[in-house]
Amino acid sequence: MSAAISAPSTRRDRAWPFWPVVPLYPYGQRPTQRVEVVKDQVWAFDQFQGIFYVVVPIRMTVVRLEPEGLLVYSPVAPTAECIALVRELEDRHGPVKYIVMSTVTGIEHKVFVGPFARRFPQAQVYVTPNQWSFPLNLPLPWLGLPRDRTHILPADSAQAPFADQVDYAVLPPIDLGLGPFGETACFHRASRTLLVTDAIVAIPAEPPAIVQIDPFPLLFHARDSAADAIVDTPANRRKGWQRIALFAFYFRPSTLDVATTGEMFQEAKQAPVRSRQHYFGLYPFRWRPDWPQSFAALHNGGQLQVAPILKTLIFNRGPEEVLAWAKAVATWPFERIVPAHLEAPIVATPEQFLRAFDFLRADLALEHSKALPEADFELLQQIEGLLLSRGISRPRQTIALAEDGKKAEAKKPLP
Repeated sequence: MSAAISAPSTRRDRAWPFWPVVPLYPYGQRPTQRVEVVKDQVWAFDQFQGIFYVVVPIRMTVVRLEPEGLLVYSPVAPTAECIALVRELEDRHGPVKYIVMSTVTGIEHKVFVGPFARRFPQAQVYVTPNQWSFPLNLPLPWLGLPRDRTHILPADSAQAPFADQVDYAVLPPIDLGLGPFGETACFHRASRTLLVTDAIVAIPAEPPAIVQIDPFPLLFHARDSAADAIVDTPANRRKGWQRIALFAFYFRPSTLDVATTGEMFQEAKQAPVRSRQHYFGLYPFRWRPDWPQSFAALHNGGQLQVAPILKTLIFNRGPEEVLAWAKAVATWPFERIVPAHLEAPIVATPEQFLRAFDFLRADLALEHSKALPEADFELLQQIEGLLLSRGISRPRQTIALAEDGKKAEAKKPLP
């Protein structure tokens, strides 16, 4: 894998004027880094985004087609900098021919597909089936996708125009109440590279390069109190990143306490800087001394995993469908995985990929649950209970086993 490359850029080159549609940090400024994953075949385009300075990478992947042309998976914000980096690839390998909208639910991915497609008017756009929007379920052209060149991915991947080089598997829709969850995994045969969106991740112990372009969020969360100054050191960047990861995956891990409103305003008076960027000195977070152990469990040596929110709120609503999809993906002979978030590329085998979904199997769920502290799931479980009590979400399900240990036909809700 080559070093990250950014185009010579000004603020104008990184400007994203449509940020109010999905108002995530860094708002109107979105830096882009391009990394060559497989020489002359696969490239990752990283940006970052988040709320309350909880920032994580978001990624687009581009693969080269033969004899020429490019396929773009899960576009990011098409800033001038981003487009310039894509144009460099077009000059060497031919035009962008296909754009894949890989998710049904992830608005932070979907919002960029229409604007990106308009920058490449010759490209055909293929979207994952069962698209929906909230609060109104609007047709795709109303969401900015070009009417005359947008297509639903065929149920049979052999019918896609790029089928001779890129295979795909669509996760059947998982009913979440408001709408379905789904995504499309793609396999680029020439490079033996698997592309996924949200289904699988690996969490790095060190802050990714893209979030270090603007280290302020890392340093903001490295503090232990409002009175602490923001000091830029490698140790503080690492500390801030690991706490951000805990926020991003658990929302409120068990090793975090939150100050009362009165305490927060009182301590803000001691803050060395009380600017708007510093939230006027307000800092409610109280990390317990054992928070590094919580991160170590989440990091799990950088192993492949399904994110806690998907484990708790989504994939356990359709375990048979998810496992069938994971097994289909695991038939491809990939050697690396490029997810749309966090670490990439991840050197992994199909067997390791499939093992990450063991938590859905009734015979392995208990053993799998011991890998992460149960207390860290408390807020996610409270959210689950609220959604269930209001009839917004469906109950959990598990794959029932017959007496011989084989899968039975029926599913049963979990309490």
